[in-house]
Amino acid sequence: MSDDTIRHPEEAVATLATINAPWSREITFQQVDHDSGLKILRMRIKEGRARFTIIDLDQPTVAAMRAVMDQWSGG
Repeated sequence: MSDDTIRHPEEAVATLATINAPWSREITFQQVDHDSGLKILRMRIKEGRARFTIIDLDQPTVAAMRAVMDQWSGG
């Protein structure tokens, strides 16, 4: 199979918000729409200059995380 026959998945990425967090961390939330129709929330945590943690979340996971965070924050 030649390289020109390999099709890589396409995704459209839109930044929703960036939050400055404690200890010099920056959290960026992005909506990622895949060409398959899958929609996810990408959370990118930047620590320092070069370390990144990237977590892709589906809607049920975001809802569960939100419930925990709302309870913890008193919201």
